[in-house]
Amino acid sequence: MTAWFQSLEPVNPVEMIGLWRGVGVPSGHPLDGVLENLRWFGKRFHPDMRADPLLFQWFPGRLVAIDPRFVSVGLAIRLAPLGRTSLARNLFSHIQKAFRAHATTAALEIRTFEQTASAAMIYDKQPIVDHFRRVNDDTLAGMMCVRDDEMRLFFKLTKVDAQA
Repeated sequence: MTAWFQSLEPVNPVEMIGLWRGVGVPSGHPLDGVLENLRWFGKRFHPDMRADPLLFQWFPGRLVAIDPRFVSVGLAIRLAPLGRTSLARNLFSHIQKAFRAHATTAALEIRTFEQTASAAMIYDKQPIVDHFRRVNDDTLAGMMCVRDDEMRLFFKLTKVDAQA
């Protein structure tokens, strides 16, 4: 999967400004399917190069940005099987308001991965960097890297029409 990601063209952060709908790309990572089960919508990138990395569908037409600092990424990986259950989805729907971000929680910049410079999102309070590559004009591939972890979580982002 990393070879596929590496074969894609780089993307400039300014091209990412806007709202993007996300979907996981199964790759054997323990977190495969967890975000989707919790009704993950995607990501929002702002003109000031700040980002909302975790947007969830709260009610139809209502997105909630979650502050990732409330959950250790290591704990999330260890509890991943639970995260794919209906119990987790129901519990998260009741507590996500308490985890709401009050500001953006990540920064967008150029980072180099495997000799290719491209847009990357650096989480403020987590050891996570999401690297991005272009699939086509409206679709990006993402690869989540956690510091000191060789596993990679892959996802795709599709640009949401500004009128939507």
